[in-house]
Amino acid sequence: MTISIKRASLGGLAAASAAILLAACGAAPEESGTGGEGGEAASDFVPCMISDEGGFDDKSFNQLSHEGLLAAAETLGVDDISVESNDESEYAGNLSSLVDQNCNVIVTVGFLLAADANDSAEANPDVHYVSVDEMVDIDQDGQTDQENIKPLVYDTAQAAFLGGYAAAAYSEAGKVGTFGGANIPTVSIFMDGFRQGVEYWNEQNDGDVEVVGWDGSDGVFTGGFQANQDALNAAQGIVDQGVDVLLPVGGPIYQSAASVIRDSGRDIALIGTDADVYESDPSVSDLLLTSIRKQMDTSVQEVVESAGAGEFDNEPYIGTLENEGVSLAPFHDFEDRVPEGLQAELDEITAGIIDGSISVDSYLSE
Repeated sequence: MTISIKRASLGGLAAASAAILLAACGAAPEESGTGGEGGEAASDFVPCMISDEGGFDDKSFNQLSHEGLLAAAETLGVDDISVESNDESEYAGNLSSLVDQNCNVIVTVGFLLAADANDSAEANPDVHYVSVDEMVDIDQDGQTDQENIKPLVYDTAQAAFLGGYAAAAYSEAGKVGTFGGANIPTVSIFMDGFRQGVEYWNEQNDGDVEVVGWDGSDGVFTGGFQANQDALNAAQGIVDQGVDVLLPVGGPIYQSAASVIRDSGRDIALIGTDADVYESDPSVSDLLLTSIRKQMDTSVQEVVESAGAGEFDNEPYIGTLENEGVSLAPFHDFEDRVPEGLQAELDEITAGIIDGSISVDSYLSE
């Protein structure tokens, strides 16, 4: 199988990382003690996970991945060890601590962990690593730099294309917006797909809906993945330009966007990412047009269970619309507010993306 994935230089990664680096000390991970009874793994099998700075309660990709680990530990009948990172300065130390606690498989969550995960995997060839949503180096034959790393990546541009089409169809203002946490591939892939979906709606409907916040190469970014003042400022800047749909990409920064939307007093729809945010965070459910989903919980669970059964492999997993690794969530409360026939159009577009008649560009297809 040939997999074309653009290689990421560690120099470029370091530059992106430096933009959101904070000072802190690493904390030693602790067992969360969630193992069930009657599992299939060896009794000494230890599955472990390290989050990025978003933490396991981000109602997004860290939380989804952690839910997958917990489900696998329960199925296998073992205890997991999970550690949250407060910032990038903790990644290397937390990884070393997990190795010292005899973890058999270490799941690392987030693009910004890639360099440290690669170094740890190289130094510990007997430990298996699962790199969730990370841009590790993969060559044209689908091989990673380290034989003990399995990448889990998601072509979210495909699902975001559907989200962009839906946003353009819903918009009455003729303007939709997006902003991200950091200008890195696993964030901008959402924005790329979203923009392409809007453009496709314009082509199919002779429309002129404008995308604010991303021009295809650069745009509005907060510099991190916290729901903080920077995220509020970014959201406010987009809202002030008159959009009526807003896509924040970067874990909990959607919470800042929701706050700005409520304060605006305008009818602005929110689009969630990673999880179906309507279900993961009911506090913003009334604002959600839809969510662009990555099935990280399912893929993490399957890989960890396979490792526990002695069947670890390093073949990259790429989530797509075809294998249901990515998808667009239901419209939920907005079902009666979207244009009639929109879901049928989205189903047709989904089929076109799967059979290749509709092209969606992303760093995974370059």
